[in-house]
Amino acid sequence: MGQTETIFSVGNGYLGMRGNIEEGRDGHQHGTFVNGFHETWPIRHAEEAFGFARVGQTIVNAPDAKIVRLYVDDEPLVITEADLLSYERRLDFRTGILERDLEWRTPAGKRVAIRSQRMTSFTDRHIAVITYEVTLLDADANVTLSSQILNRQDGRDEYRANVDAPIEGFDPRKADTFVERVLQPRIKRERDGRIMLGYRCTNSAMTIAVAADHHIESADGYSTSVSLDDDLAKMAYRIHAKQGNTIRLTKVISYHTARTLPVRELADRCDRSLDSAREYGVDAILDDQSSWLESYWNRVDVQVKGRSALQQAIRWNLFQLAQATARTDGGGVAAKGVTGTGYGGHYFWDGEIYVMPFLSYTSPVVARNVLRFRQKMLDAARLRAQELNVRGALFPWRTINGLESSAYYAASTAQYHIDADISFAVCQYVSATGDTDFLDRGAIDILVETARMWADLGFWRGSKRDEVFHIHGVTGPDEYTTVVNDNLYTNVMARANLGAAATAVQNIRVADPDAYEALVRRLGVSNDEVEEWSRAAHAMHIPYDDNLGIHPQDEAFLQKEIWDIEETPDGNFPLLLHYHPLVIYRFQVLKQADVVLALFLQGNEFTSEQKRADFDYYDPLTTGDSTLSAVVQSIIAAEVGYGELAMKYFRAALLVDLFDLHKNASDGVHVASTGGVWAALVNGFGGFRDHRGLFSFDPRLPATWEGLTYKLTLRGTRIRVDLVAESVTFTVEEGHEAELSVRGQVVHVREGSPITVPLTHQGARLVGGPTMDDVRGQRRSDGTLLTASIPAIALEYEVAEAPGPGD
Repeated sequence: MGQTETIFSVGNGYLGMRGNIEEGRDGHQHGTFVNGFHETWPIRHAEEAFGFARVGQTIVNAPDAKIVRLYVDDEPLVITEADLLSYERRLDFRTGILERDLEWRTPAGKRVAIRSQRMTSFTDRHIAVITYEVTLLDADANVTLSSQILNRQDGRDEYRANVDAPIEGFDPRKADTFVERVLQPRIKRERDGRIMLGYRCTNSAMTIAVAADHHIESADGYSTSVSLDDDLAKMAYRIHAKQGNTIRLTKVISYHTARTLPVRELADRCDRSLDSAREYGVDAILDDQSSWLESYWNRVDVQVKGRSALQQAIRWNLFQLAQATARTDGGGVAAKGVTGTGYGGHYFWDGEIYVMPFLSYTSPVVARNVLRFRQKMLDAARLRAQELNVRGALFPWRTINGLESSAYYAASTAQYHIDADISFAVCQYVSATGDTDFLDRGAIDILVETARMWADLGFWRGSKRDEVFHIHGVTGPDEYTTVVNDNLYTNVMARANLGAAATAVQNIRVADPDAYEALVRRLGVSNDEVEEWSRAAHAMHIPYDDNLGIHPQDEAFLQKEIWDIEETPDGNFPLLLHYHPLVIYRFQVLKQADVVLALFLQGNEFTSEQKRADFDYYDPLTTGDSTLSAVVQSIIAAEVGYGELAMKYFRAALLVDLFDLHKNASDGVHVASTGGVWAALVNGFGGFRDHRGLFSFDPRLPATWEGLTYKLTLRGTRIRVDLVAESVTFTVEEGHEAELSVRGQVVHVREGSPITVPLTHQGARLVGGPTMDDVRGQRRSDGTLLTASIPAIALEYEVAEAPGPGD
């Protein structure tokens, strides 16, 4: 049930409703979420230290307006207990509507047909619509429909059901739970068929109002009643229903939230939203939804010819990206979007590295909005940098309100690479769109302040003629290796960050002197400072081991022993749930791709031989305990020639929620993985890269696929890419022209003139993939042998008897 609640969620980036049944009684986790609507709480450390995170943040389960309870002759429909003759649910990617049809035989033997529909609007982010139809098939009966708004965060329904299923065991991926009341009642009211509840969060002081309009259509007579209390509002209809007549209840819902506004102001906004919806009409709202999605699919659809099941799974992932991002409107993209409480509703670096590329190349308006959200966090990031004794800005590893919310600094705050990830996303957006105005109007501050952080965090070693820039005491993307020196991913990304900041400042100085002067006044940027960034980028230390011919993940990584993943029992994964961190940290073992991710994001900085050698070494050491890993491994596996392995990893990402491969789909959609699925298709099999504004293609079409089609919006021009084994064709669908490169050949594609480029191959075709045997047996530079083992208790201890008196 938890998995299907996630799979059948509907959302628009601002408002999300889990796929709970309308009747509301049974469920794994009844959930309605508003992006960024959270409560705060003090983090209590067992042992304090300066600079530890102080304020926890957790997404709040917003009042639930999905509920429509049904009673036939006063018998309730309880899905898990009912005699169901048929049952089907469908999530339509063309309309954005969750539909359900069922036939129920009541305890008295009467057959009842029920159809429900649910949607959250992509065109008005504050609106959701639910319709509920009841038809008596073979007898008359008294029917009651009870439409409700229920505060599940603090309250209980009449069945005394808790908000969530109990959490069993330790799992840091789940959200923290509250022990005190979260939502303080401020408003409860009913007027002309409209019910409303409003609240203020106890600690964060955020406010929310929820209202629902009702319209009932029935050929039979009915009566109405209303009930209101602090945590429950009900609008009940009692109908003397005749056989064959359909009762239709339409419920239009509005949610409004704010950081500081009084609840009464949000109540007025709900009223205005519902008044507008009533005037506009539900049919028009549904038509707008279909039109919006038609435009969306025209921009983002990826087609694999002749693979219908694969195609459906791909489109589910792409649809989830719309539901997580479309109407963030200046907000962030949470790790679970608005589909569940996993990771507490926090924003991580996942958004910039796995979701932002999809947005930048398909939906640039949304991409700009998401980056503006990080821009608004800059002041808090400056304060955090001061706490960590560095200049510039340091963005939090996990947050909702801009403050660091992770209590375990070694695997969180130490991930300084988030600064470079955000800067990477800014540069990628500007490259994809040509929107230099975004930089001029303030986003360049992100590049400047993050470059300052790197320049201050790192240090110089060596003579003036042979200076090297190092970065110590950091954690890379791999959370199974923490607080290390010269993490390769961090250094490579920091180098790009420093170089991009220097280039951006130099460009703005030449192209827009007024904007440059404003930048100098705002941030005090100097020529000497910019020159230092360039010098640090040029001299950045990039670890490399000549003996093994690979890039070490960090300076000391190769000194550790290897964890034998192949011999580890399946039940011991993920390792973080079965081994103390100190045990994991002693070994060469990866939670997720680290060096391999650098090979993808900064691929122009590595040779083909280096990519193959690094992948061969690190792939057998990677557990895939993180859903962020498979897509990156798929992309690089495809590039270096492991086609079958690339497909294996692609399927693991594609089905992570649909098949619940990590056993936590009930906590919400893995949004970063859905973005990674797009990347695996477009960057991996499609071969697309954008390095410093050069749009290049080097495809790797799987041998078993007939063809692959995808879309890219490049500086205002939408290009359709049709790939088959023998050629790739570029067609301008919207806009005018674009300059591309196919394996070094420059291609100019123009409106009305598709261009086909012949392909002589789809890259190397290597059999199988690297194994642990390819790693073990090699020797370090000091001559010692690389061996693989599993940490285990070597000795068995006998239980001694308790000492007696006098012993």
